[in-house]
Amino acid sequence: MSLDYKQKYSFGADYGTSYFKFGSILCGEEPKMIENRGYFPRNDNIMHNAFGETKDIVVGDEVPLYLQAKEDLTENLIYPMKNGIIEKNNSRAWDVVKTISLYGLEAFEPTDNDFEGFNIVASLSSIAPRYMYEKIFQIYKEINKKRKLIKAATVISQPLSVAIAHKVTTCTVIESGHGNTQVCPISHYPIRNAIVPINRGGGDANSITAEILKDLGYSDLAREEAFVLRAKEKLGLIPVDFEKSVAKAKKHPKKFKNKFKIPGTRIVVELEENTWTRFLIGEYVFDPNHELFTSYFKRGLPKPKDIRIGDLLFKGMLDFGEAIIEAVERCPVELQPHLYRNILLSGGNFCWEQPSIQLKGLATSANSKIKLLLRKKGITNVNISMTNEPQYSVWRGTIIYGYAVPENYNWSWDQLEGWISFD
Repeated sequence: MSLDYKQKYSFGADYGTSYFKFGSILCGEEPKMIENRGYFPRNDNIMHNAFGETKDIVVGDEVPLYLQAKEDLTENLIYPMKNGIIEKNNSRAWDVVKTISLYGLEAFEPTDNDFEGFNIVASLSSIAPRYMYEKIFQIYKEINKKRKLIKAATVISQPLSVAIAHKVTTCTVIESGHGNTQVCPISHYPIRNAIVPINRGGGDANSITAEILKDLGYSDLAREEAFVLRAKEKLGLIPVDFEKSVAKAKKHPKKFKNKFKIPGTRIVVELEENTWTRFLIGEYVFDPNHELFTSYFKRGLPKPKDIRIGDLLFKGMLDFGEAIIEAVERCPVELQPHLYRNILLSGGNFCWEQPSIQLKGLATSANSKIKLLLRKKGITNVNISMTNEPQYSVWRGTIIYGYAVPENYNWSWDQLEGWISFD
């Protein structure tokens, strides 16, 4: 595996909770991206028998073309990594992972004569158990049985990949995706005993957005995840001070008025008197503990729960500021100031539109919100940075890591690093 070979055929695969980001080193700055999901179409109907529709799992851009009744989505549309962890015996979820992995590799398969397979770097949640590493390697081995697409493989945790992408060796990474949030202190390596996982991510922001849409009269559409996601992205605002921002919006609703249209449809969502609910979406992500959320919980909004997966407790209602403090304070005292001085925010859950100038002092950015939460708890000497293109920072780190790891560094199950060869 020469440097020239790695320079051509390094491949990154970021298995995010919502999106699968993938691509070779030749992608440039941005990988390809599809939703991390798979649809299991019914193969017992006339279309299957008459026209030979034989796909067992549909992934990528074709998924919408196969969707059937809304009631069918819950059972047959699988998001395998909603919590960053797949149960060992969840065969359907692992089948989706295998299918999207093959999809990604085939999308970049070169025709060069010297191609002997990609050097693939897979990125998983920092709290992924050992069996997930084993399953990923098993999937790559199965892919290679049909066609040699992989020469060697390794796995890296998502927060470490972020740190590598930004050339930072000592920092605290907050990786927040669809299903959960990982607060991970790093001192050359992730400090596993200090990781604080939170059972709250972009999916929870979607949930409260769905409740808001129901109140606006869009109950049917609120059951469609893709529609709710668009609504969240267009409507959501992160408040500087939640109570003050809500009070201002209730007093001057026209100032916060917003509407958007779904391209290719007649659907228009418009907020008028309820413009203050835009701040609910942003606050719920960062701190869901305000009493205003209680009424939504009583009406059926799923309250983020504390759940235990293996030895890890995922806290549901922990605000992001308190989570950072808890993670940092599990580290040596001498290290703590350095961890506060370099906090990196990464992941799709931090992809919020920059608030307009007219909302200055009322709406803010994700990194400013984290700084405000920490300041309330007495932590002031902090430096918080948003990663460049938060959705892609993990993938960029996988490419750098794959190119940097020596070819003769064999996989170690003790260190969880190195290459497994598929020659």
